[in-house]
Amino acid sequence: MVSVLQKILGDPNEKALKKLGSIKGRVNALEHEFQSLTDEQLRSKTDEFRQRLQGREGLDDLLAEAFATVRESARRNLGQRHYDVQIIGGTALHEGKIAEMRTGEGKTLVATLAVYANALPGRGVHVVTVNDYLARRDPVWMGPVYHALGLTVGCLQHDTGFVYDPNESGGKLPWLRQVSREEAYLADITYGTNNEFGFDYLRDNMALSADRRVQRELNYAIVDEVDNILIDEARTPLIISGPAEEPVQLYQSFARLVPRLDPAEDYTIDDRSQAISLTQDGIAKMEQWTNTSNLYDPENFHLVHYMENALTAYVMKQRDKDYVLRDGEVVIVDEFTGRLQPGRRWSDGLHQAVEAKEGLRIQRESITYATVTLQNYFRMYEKLAGMTGTAATEADEFFRIYGLEVVEVPTNQSMQRQDLSDLVYQSGEGKWKAVADKIVELHETQQPLLIGTTSIEDSEFLSERLRRLGVRHQVLNAKNHEGEASIISQAGRLGAVTVSTNMAGRGTDIVLGGADTTREDWQQEHDHVVELGGLYVLGTEHHDARRIDNQLRGRAGRQGDPGSSQFYVSLEDELMQRFGGDRIKTVMGWTGLEEDTPVENKLVTKSISGAQVKVEGYHFDMRKHLLEFDDVLNKQREVIYGDRHQALDGGDLREKTLDMLRQSYTRLVGQHLPGRHSDDWNPGGLIDELGQIGPVPKELDEEEKVFQYTLDHIMSILSAHAEATYAEREESIGSEQMRLTERFLLMRAIDSHWIQHLTAMENLRTGIGLHAYGQRDPLVMYRSEGQKMFHDLQDRIQRDVVRTLFHVAVDPAQMASQMGGNGSSRRSRSTGSPMRAVSGPNRNAQPAGGAKVGRNASCPCGSGRKYKRCCGKAA
Repeated sequence: MVSVLQKILGDPNEKALKKLGSIKGRVNALEHEFQSLTDEQLRSKTDEFRQRLQGREGLDDLLAEAFATVRESARRNLGQRHYDVQIIGGTALHEGKIAEMRTGEGKTLVATLAVYANALPGRGVHVVTVNDYLARRDPVWMGPVYHALGLTVGCLQHDTGFVYDPNESGGKLPWLRQVSREEAYLADITYGTNNEFGFDYLRDNMALSADRRVQRELNYAIVDEVDNILIDEARTPLIISGPAEEPVQLYQSFARLVPRLDPAEDYTIDDRSQAISLTQDGIAKMEQWTNTSNLYDPENFHLVHYMENALTAYVMKQRDKDYVLRDGEVVIVDEFTGRLQPGRRWSDGLHQAVEAKEGLRIQRESITYATVTLQNYFRMYEKLAGMTGTAATEADEFFRIYGLEVVEVPTNQSMQRQDLSDLVYQSGEGKWKAVADKIVELHETQQPLLIGTTSIEDSEFLSERLRRLGVRHQVLNAKNHEGEASIISQAGRLGAVTVSTNMAGRGTDIVLGGADTTREDWQQEHDHVVELGGLYVLGTEHHDARRIDNQLRGRAGRQGDPGSSQFYVSLEDELMQRFGGDRIKTVMGWTGLEEDTPVENKLVTKSISGAQVKVEGYHFDMRKHLLEFDDVLNKQREVIYGDRHQALDGGDLREKTLDMLRQSYTRLVGQHLPGRHSDDWNPGGLIDELGQIGPVPKELDEEEKVFQYTLDHIMSILSAHAEATYAEREESIGSEQMRLTERFLLMRAIDSHWIQHLTAMENLRTGIGLHAYGQRDPLVMYRSEGQKMFHDLQDRIQRDVVRTLFHVAVDPAQMASQMGGNGSSRRSRSTGSPMRAVSGPNRNAQPAGGAKVGRNASCPCGSGRKYKRCCGKAA
């Protein structure tokens, strides 16, 4: 059906390529002209383009000239000329699409086209990489292209910044000069990892002053290895947190209890979702061991939390697969890339449960100060683009979540790699024996081999087997990822055997004959490897996602090189066990074949592919579910951060503060004078609470007076009173100090209550799933309850501001110092917050921000008495 429709309507990718390719001819037509320019004339093109952009021309109008400029700069400064297909890829990036380009097709060079063009307006371009190594390699590698055209290039590394400087030839990072984080962002082009950009966004929204923020507007970003960042890592939100006071002994207690459970009787594991649940027998045992009559009583809910985490840690989190132990700490292994994730922690107590399982010191749980998902962070960019070698299988998700179209860009030279059929074995042992035999066989011919494994455990298991067989090899996994670039760059040499975990985002090409082209014998070695058939990629197990398998295959066949790939599969592999492995194993058993005899069967291969499609769909649903929930919080985040930016940027908060005052009066009237009938009124309560805010209007300072007016008249009195008391306050302390006070109080209230709100929203989300048992949609309930909680948050912020505004005397110098400071101050990703609540009207209230209360002023505790006759007695 698809092929028939394509014949009628045409291949959509071919149509997209035809449209994108229209610029190619114009760029080629300009090539001779631009080659005749001097270096200075080429450099001056940047100024010319920027001047034209100030007029009536847009970026699209000068795109061909901009691309021709970059192509010529790359030819002169790198010795590399953009191929025609790279021009197409650059156009796709400029138009905010995903350019799918095979490994070795030069995506890093392709990006320079769109980066340069979109940097011309001077609003900044972000190039997002998957690791710190690429974030500092790529600006140095491509820096000469941009530098020759007068653009500045920055990069982010942990808590500092760098800019490309050709004069910085020495030092630890050659050609990179260390600068402030702000200066790195002020560069025309800034390279960094998704985490660096995301955490800076969060930290900027916790900054105590405008000059402590580092990011500019989120204008245009190109995401390298876009599938890895926007899909694989999208399930893990970025969180800035600090420690909370939580007992650790319960983690230890349940870590000792869980191993006593019987896997056959006490808990079950869902094969597809991998969710783990206690059976009735398991619940009964836990209740007995914890001396609890009913584990699921509300008063014991916290015990369920510890128990479930301990069970997940014991059963589902495996050492050397999901995590490794390093320096007495549990370090997470990224399930997609095989990289260590130092500093990352599983949330909601799971990390502590794993620490207890391993008998390590348990780090306290944390309070969230700021959080955002990568999905919502990258959707904030005005224009977003991406590039990768494997995106087509996830094209639907890219479009539905990010509005990104995928364009499959053809290779510069035709693909020569042979992708061989899977070899399927009945048992894991039979498979591993065949894998080892194949490695020995090919190693004797000196054909280079890259073996892909899905876990650290498997890579080390195979490594030990090869060591016993006398096969020299390199191992690349999360335990030695520091040397990954050098290991991978030499994986194409004669006789090279490289055992590696996942290849996602490695960012280094495998050149046949090795990467060191300065060797005298390189060409001879290269030709010999080509004669042997190029790089042989051997997969030892299929990954959950077809895309990850394709990434491994893609290491061979670079730039028209020969190569081959083949997967060795066992029916005992995890993917097959979850999706019909036993059934296929029974069928294979009828054939009477030995365990180490492979089968090449289309039915089995189709089953594997079908299983992967199901898992991909499951993961997509999870990511979509995460985003739907985060969208609720994201709308709230936009409001809160908007208010915070207004305060930080010195915006005039007069009308906002007055509106808060009016709303507070309205809320108090509704609370104490309900309905039209005065029989239900509580004028005493109204007067008391009006006094906690500030002076009470004379018309309403006694209960008898209140009964003289209608509700509308009372509201009219309070509205006029709000204007009058505000004006009096502003006159008494001065307009400048009033603005500063408003900013200070609003920021303090936001920071204090937002943190509490994030915790409350997380708790709501954790328990909202129970609504499903009542046939109610948890997401609908989360939206509804979350909206109510957000209104309560806004009321609390408002209450803090208006009930403090009239009770403090401002010390401008002290207040300015608390809100000021230099921009070099940074927070780590897991840090205590400097934020503290502004004192509200309570019995033990203290003046905010070091402010002094006059002895005849109203006491800030809200009693309605003068300070000298109340809390000031002890002063």
